[in-house]
Amino acid sequence: MIRYLILFLLLLFISPGLSGQINPGENISLRFGNNYRLYPSNVTQTEVFIVKSPVNQDVLFSSCNTLTFIPFFISEGIFVTTDGGALWYGNDTCTGEPITFHGGDPGIAIDNQGRFILTRLGRSPFVGLYSHYSTDQGQTWSAQQVISTDDLERATLASDAIPTSPYAGHTYAAWVKFAPPFPLMFSYTDDGAQSWSAPQQINNPPNRSAGGDLVIGPDGSVNVCWAGVTETSPFKEIYVGFASSTTGGSTWNVSENAFPVNGITGVLPNKDNIRVNGLPSIAVDDTDGPRQGWIYIVTGQKDLPPAGTDPDVILNRSTDGGLTWSAGIRVNQDPVNDGKDQYFPTVHVDRFGAVNVIFYDDRNTTTDSTGVFLARSTDGGDTWKEYELSDHNFKPTPIGGLGQGYQGDNIDITSTDSTLWPVWMGNSTGLYQIWTAPVAFSSIQSTPDELRDGFMVNLFPNPSTGITNYELRITKESDVTLGLYDLTGNLVRELLNKPLQPGKYTAFFDLKSLDTGNDLSPGIYFLRFTVNGYSKTKRLVYLK
Repeated sequence: MIRYLILFLLLLFISPGLSGQINPGENISLRFGNNYRLYPSNVTQTEVFIVKSPVNQDVLFSSCNTLTFIPFFISEGIFVTTDGGALWYGNDTCTGEPITFHGGDPGIAIDNQGRFILTRLGRSPFVGLYSHYSTDQGQTWSAQQVISTDDLERATLASDAIPTSPYAGHTYAAWVKFAPPFPLMFSYTDDGAQSWSAPQQINNPPNRSAGGDLVIGPDGSVNVCWAGVTETSPFKEIYVGFASSTTGGSTWNVSENAFPVNGITGVLPNKDNIRVNGLPSIAVDDTDGPRQGWIYIVTGQKDLPPAGTDPDVILNRSTDGGLTWSAGIRVNQDPVNDGKDQYFPTVHVDRFGAVNVIFYDDRNTTTDSTGVFLARSTDGGDTWKEYELSDHNFKPTPIGGLGQGYQGDNIDITSTDSTLWPVWMGNSTGLYQIWTAPVAFSSIQSTPDELRDGFMVNLFPNPSTGITNYELRITKESDVTLGLYDLTGNLVRELLNKPLQPGKYTAFFDLKSLDTGNDLSPGIYFLRFTVNGYSKTKRLVYLK
């Protein structure tokens, strides 16, 4: 107890000298790190994904298709950091048995117990969808568990880690079945991927479905989207379908045609005829902010306003749980019809409630090459600010032997409390590899509204299993108090009461070591920060 309090006060005392001063309204310059590969190797890495642990945000898990050709071998990359991205370890092969019959196309999640879950396709004779789990952060993997034996498209995963959700701990999978009527299918596990529910059909499309993406709402709702496509090749996207469930997937509200699109499925002639698509990506605002519950979907489109005659990124949003949808909003801010290609968008909402979309973009290079851009909106998609993430461009080329124009079909992004983590595939080293450029929020987040009251606070990890960190920014000399309260509003412990100079302070306390006379029970607590009479309260979920 005393040791933690001493460290707590020492950190408070020394932080201003380490962190520098903060001035109200200060403009923060853009500072990105250099681009680097997560796991450099001589194996082709393509179709990349990344997720954050809900238990420890220093833990990130990334995966992709991994391919060798002589001899031909396909698997799923396992790339992990446990220190917030300082170091990455992993393997170009998921070691879950039977290794020989892995078919790639991974879907990944980390559940509320910190368990890694991966789904993949199988190869003959194991056609279908299979899963593996890891209880040691990706170092070893379980043998395969069958989910479906149908011929199907890659599954997408999402895990419910919301403590107040009636389905907390469930992990959901959704995929398109390759048989008429080509519906979106669904299954879930409530035991960490040791077993899965029988697959069920979500929709009954008039033509056929393609793609499929899935996200958990702040109330534990399951939200899925897919593309409705034409009946004949190249199966162009003509609308986006949406479904939601508040019963853990037992029942669904389905809209086969939530809004129209004009997708870009086909090839890009200027880029060596690489294959592209306009499949939807979905995200939801699960913050406590004013847009909590808003749902965002991005697609690649052209020839349907506000998209121009070249591929553009278009966002549609719903403010009522998917019942109605906005008109399309053009995300990329280059001039319309300028002949530039934007494709493979993916969307993510960060802890500030900002909408982040990353995509390939050739506006700053020749038409046969591309870079990677981030578009960020802090007002729900009304306005956008763009940043170029890539510090070098590359020339997309098809990967031989994998179908016309194949280079992979998607890129991805997630975030921690401090950093955006985009991942994409690039071939500038001679073969496709996973690249990233971590983006610190301090480099792109304008002065937050909270600073108008003279201070801002951030709390992490949340949920917490004991040690809890926080950041406090104050703009002027202030009397600061910090109290921990239980769900009924009773003060559990005063953690701080002292004057502080302007600056940024970082500190921690350990819920397990607070001398309250009784051990703290798991549950919901509140931290109340008061600075010169202004108070802000942060909810803290304590898990043992």
